Amino acid sequence: MLRSLIICPDKELSVNLERSIAEIGNVGLTRPMDKYPTNMELTRFVRAHAPQVVFLSIESMSQALAIVATLEANTPGVQVVAIHSSCEQSVLLEMMRSGIREFVASPFEQKALLECLCRVTEILEKKPVSVESTDLLYSFLPSKAGVGTSTLALNAAVAASKIDSTATFLADFDLSSGMIRFMLKLENSFSVIDAAQRCAEIDDQLWPQLVTKLGSLDVIHAGRLNPDVRLEAIQMREVLGFVRRNYKVICADLSGNFERYSIEIMHESKKIFLVCTPEISSLHLAREKYQYLQRLELGDRVAILVNRWQKRPVISAEQIEELLGLPVHMTFPNDYFGVYKALGAGQPIDATSDLGKQCAAFARTLVGKKASKAAEPKRRFAEYFSLSQAKV
Repeated sequence: MLRSLIICPDKELSVNLERSIAEIGNVGLTRPMDKYPTNMELTRFVRAHAPQVVFLSIESMSQALAIVATLEANTPGVQVVAIHSSCEQSVLLEMMRSGIREFVASPFEQKALLECLCRVTEILEKKPVSVESTDLLYSFLPSKAGVGTSTLALNAAVAASKIDSTATFLADFDLSSGMIRFMLKLENSFSVIDAAQRCAEIDDQLWPQLVTKLGSLDVIHAGRLNPDVRLEAIQMREVLGFVRRNYKVICADLSGNFERYSIEIMHESKKIFLVCTPEISSLHLAREKYQYLQRLELGDRVAILVNRWQKRPVISAEQIEELLGLPVHMTFPNDYFGVYKALGAGQPIDATSDLGKQCAAFARTLVGKKASKAAEPKRRFAEYFSLSQAKV
């Protein structure tokens, strides 16, 4: 189905076109714009809806041409169809001089409109619309409950948003035990469930109601416990499509239960951060989950985050890497008191603490800046486990 947008100050003309398009079918219409938008308004609208076809009134040719220029700059490949209340020769000549090749006039005869849409579809099949979209989507997956995945996801997202005011989005997709709402004392009644169920309606007016803004970070929580709710993969694709067009860094806090929608999110992710602690049970389950992700053909996206790291660890990072067959992307110091204090205040952890500094270093890797980690002496640790060696 073609995604289309109507920009037309003439309400009667717009309604007539909507009616004709509805009769043809196979064309999805977004909320029409009843005035010529500013560059900023149009850019926001395009990011929200990613239209493939724009029906543009040429009642004011100068304003219409400014819109065409904005569309070409922000959404290369979008097809513009000029509309007008008449088919006068002077109008056609001016339109052709402007570079617009498709034109339909009121009363929008079905044959002419259908032929126009067929030509547009052929062009789009050869050259799809290019909409600016980030690939910096990261999934945070716990090896087991209670390893601090939400703490790392939240504080990494906060730190990323403070790097050059990077537009960052954090979503809690753990519908059974989501903690982000509690951790930040969020009062917004809308949740990720609402976003999924209303994915077809999301635009620049609805979205601000669904999220909570914390500086350059937007957060959406998992809502209250509701075991009967199910999220569909197709809903996730719609939501993620909108999010990718509007944020630079996206952090998804997952439950670890491998729901279908979670697998969909991981398939969309640049990296899957598998969070564990230096405990035998946590490392065992981390290896189990990594092997399962390999079967899903996601193994090459997985990196290990080790939380609650001690200054004198019993298990070194190299030993963990040897056991899991995966590099340890980063370790995070144990800061029970700091996390407890942050939870009580409903705030991120202290940025000046050791844990806060490490989250900031980790955030730099999320936005594309390197962060180094110190090397540790290499020792074998396989004898702690009765399991066979993990395969890379």
